[in-house]
Amino acid sequence: MKNIMAIVGKEMRLYFSSPIVYVLAAVFLMITDFLVYNQIVFYSNMATQMMRFQQDLPQLNIHQVVFRPSFMNMGIILLLMVPLLTMRLISEEKKGRTLELLLTSPLSITEIVLAKFLAAFSVYLILLAMTLHLPLILATITTVPIKPLISSYLGLAMMGGVFVSFGLFASTLSENQIVAAVISFGLLIGLWLIGSGGGTGGTTSPTDAVLSFLSLVRHLDNMVKGLIDTRDISYFISLTFMGLFLSHRVIESTRWK
Repeated sequence: MKNIMAIVGKEMRLYFSSPIVYVLAAVFLMITDFLVYNQIVFYSNMATQMMRFQQDLPQLNIHQVVFRPSFMNMGIILLLMVPLLTMRLISEEKKGRTLELLLTSPLSITEIVLAKFLAAFSVYLILLAMTLHLPLILATITTVPIKPLISSYLGLAMMGGVFVSFGLFASTLSENQIVAAVISFGLLIGLWLIGSGGGTGGTTSPTDAVLSFLSLVRHLDNMVKGLIDTRDISYFISLTFMGLFLSHRVIESTRWK
């Protein structure tokens, strides 16, 4: 554990000594704040229109109207940003010929993979935590349901584990950071789109059922709705371990080249 935390500390220093994290954080916050603001305006207009017909204050679910679409849009933004966080994790080590030093050190490949993953995932969680001001501000003027909010953030956090692990895997495939980022984009977009067209004909075939289970969007949407199901949690954990396993195998293969 001491070895892992040493690498995590080194990676975190590298992240925050470069401008990329600050630029990503600024862009991420501006976009998410704008999206939430648009949903709040939509919520306000809807409430006003309903008051004209009902002559009283309508009971609108602020989580479904404001937070649910905002969190799903936030997932797309994070999908586009995570490859920029993970592209250098192993690619930079390969390009600088320092990966060989790591592999010949007392560190195991598992420790290297876990440390790189934890560093990038920690930055991801920091970005996610920076959006907490949105529900806190809304809580001062209206009632914000806590349970679906917790479920939503848990879903986004677990989705981040999947994104970071596959971004790490993409970084092991090339010493060029741009190539690693493009591969990561392709993998994450594939995970996002899989199963998106299933079941559109009104009937559900076995293939549609499989694609539905593999759909990252469907599992994320369940948690953003406020549903915490072990099937969704096991899905995210399994994909995260798959990304870490693939990363481990690729790094292990370089030892024998």
